[in-house]
Amino acid sequence: IKTGLQGFAYDIRTALLPFLFIFNTELLLIDVGLGKAIFVFVVATIAMMLFASATQSWFLTRNKIWESAILLLVAFTLFRPGFWLDRWQPEFEIIAPANIMEVVGKVPADGIMTIVVSGPNFDTGKTDSTTLLVPLGASSDDPAKRLKDAGLVVALEDGKAKVEEPLPQTPFFEKIGKSFDFYGDEPVVISEIKKETERMFKEVFYIPALLLLGLVVLLQLRRRRKGEAAAAAAA
Repeated sequence: IKTGLQGFAYDIRTALLPFLFIFNTELLLIDVGLGKAIFVFVVATIAMMLFASATQSWFLTRNKIWESAILLLVAFTLFRPGFWLDRWQPEFEIIAPANIMEVVGKVPADGIMTIVVSGPNFDTGKTDSTTLLVPLGASSDDPAKRLKDAGLVVALEDGKAKVEEPLPQTPFFEKIGKSFDFYGDEPVVISEIKKETERMFKEVFYIPALLLLGLVVLLQLRRRRKGEAAAAAAA
């Protein structure tokens, strides 16, 4: 059993590797320049080595438990700095659905608006939600027409942004036309409008992570020198 657990600890980094591409899509190198690609590769390599050191309890010398915990934290931060950024600065500003026409009017030409549509599920009758990315095309003085051209017919009633059933062959028919009950007692509405916020670079969280790593390096170097000195004295 002990051997099996030890082998699992050694191989866990390999099992987790595919998930890294999910949580940090930059590793896929899609729309990434050469310089950024090299940077991502170097950071990912360092993070993987730190993760291996933490799971094997050995870095420059044998880790203490809290050192392994710090190495795991640093590796996680290097892999996914956006996790901390999302908690420091929200990715989206939530806007009231009643302001949708105003929001549509401010979206630049060929911009994309993110909305959350909620309503009764066609099969279960329970309230369900889904997120839509709505490409709004050219600018227009008529927000309702701009939405309609994008495939959504929205009517403002009683402070709610009600969504009409999309027709077949329209962009959102497959996404919401078949999943929501547009003829139930509860209307299908836009429950949230998400506007991207201006945020600092997520890589800024590399700084505290590397400072923590530096602390571990200094402590382990000092501990290793003491061990080498003690071994030399004993010899």
